[in-house]
Amino acid sequence: MSETPAYIDFETYTEHIPDSIPSAVQQATGRFAGLRSTRVAELPQWEDLRQIGSDIRLHTIENMDVYLARLESAVQAAGGYVHWAATAEDARQIVLKIAKDHNVRLAVKAKSMATEEIGLNHALQDAGIEALETDLGEYIIQLAGTGPSHIIVPAVHLRKEDIADLFSEKLHINAPADPIELTRIAREKLREKFLAAEMGISGANFMVAESGTIVMVTNEGNGRMCTTLPDLHVAVVGIDKVIPDWESLTVFLKLLARSATGQKLSTYTQFITGPRQAEGEFGPKEFHLVLLDNGRSNVLKDPVGREVFKCIRCGACANVCPVYKSVGGFAYGWFISGPIGAIFAPQMLGTPTARELPYASTLCGACADVCPVKIPIPTILRHLRRRVAQGDDFAASTMPATVRTAAGLASIALAWNWVYRLGARLLPGVMSMFRRGQWIPWAPYPLSRWTKARPLPVFTGGFRQWWQARARQGKERR
Repeated sequence: MSETPAYIDFETYTEHIPDSIPSAVQQATGRFAGLRSTRVAELPQWEDLRQIGSDIRLHTIENMDVYLARLESAVQAAGGYVHWAATAEDARQIVLKIAKDHNVRLAVKAKSMATEEIGLNHALQDAGIEALETDLGEYIIQLAGTGPSHIIVPAVHLRKEDIADLFSEKLHINAPADPIELTRIAREKLREKFLAAEMGISGANFMVAESGTIVMVTNEGNGRMCTTLPDLHVAVVGIDKVIPDWESLTVFLKLLARSATGQKLSTYTQFITGPRQAEGEFGPKEFHLVLLDNGRSNVLKDPVGREVFKCIRCGACANVCPVYKSVGGFAYGWFISGPIGAIFAPQMLGTPTARELPYASTLCGACADVCPVKIPIPTILRHLRRRVAQGDDFAASTMPATVRTAAGLASIALAWNWVYRLGARLLPGVMSMFRRGQWIPWAPYPLSRWTKARPLPVFTGGFRQWWQARARQGKERR
């Protein structure tokens, strides 16, 4: 991206980005996609559930003001406090004030994309408050000084050897490349923090308007520790996470785990309704819900783009996306990557900042096929491309002259067969000057904008031959 959010610094990120990223991401996403297919095949009513989930989310989007008002009343009736944050800065200041009022020195955090969105960790640290990520993946990338590379599995780009090296460097120990031992090391480091923290911070997968309940779906016990051990619990949640009632929740719980990790149900599904009601009960003495807008109200004005808010953050679209699997998450320049990030970031950050993301897609449609709530991702991508190229009520044209020139040259190459073939023959020779094995770790501008975040696959020029051979094999079988 030409301009990236202020809290993403690629120069810092690349310190702990290994060359093994593409293979690590491809292996992990392929495994998740396979598990999802198995679980989905067990439910003959899967397509019906998808349609119901889509209808519920669309209904909620169209009536969000009603359900948010209902949610606020229910949270307050349960003894909680509700704060409205129009911007990321508002949200940061709300959390900082709560922390200051309670003399917080240490905050433990459950995995939360909303806090990534507002850069909360940096704000807390600048205020002299230690903010510790306790989800294993988030803990790893916090040590690395990077952001998440996948919605569900933040450290999906790292192999066990990379994590062992990171632990050895940052924790000053001799960490073995053994997943069980690495988990034990993290558990020992985190356990004492759970017991000492004055504040727990979380996000939420869903907010049930009917009862004021926030729902957390995790596969680690850290979320439960963060929200029950400290006397103070603050949840920062985007307004788009509201759902009408418990009946709606039953649909989404069936869709989420199967789509995200290929499980029938996640290990921990936690329901939090206000603070504890009596001494001796589990839970915090005080509960605060920060409802984050940060541009969402503006996105709701776009009848096409607003369907992005149907998302339940399962990450299934990234697991099947040929672009994401090749470049991973950091190249997207935002905390949400993959196809959903490509339609979320341009609307939240503005097309001048994220104008290239709608083009980071082959429009193959695999993302829409696996989406559990039927978000029409390719349709929204094309819609955003038009907004970038032409401008409309939401944004002026932001396509740079250099990009328009390059697109014009590409159209010529694609229109004239001999030009395309000549380029395909010459390009491997040019790229051989920069290649290292099957990857190009560095390339001159403008390709350097890619290689800052990811190695570039080598162009072999053999696609036409492969396609012709495949076509011949098909004819021979017939």
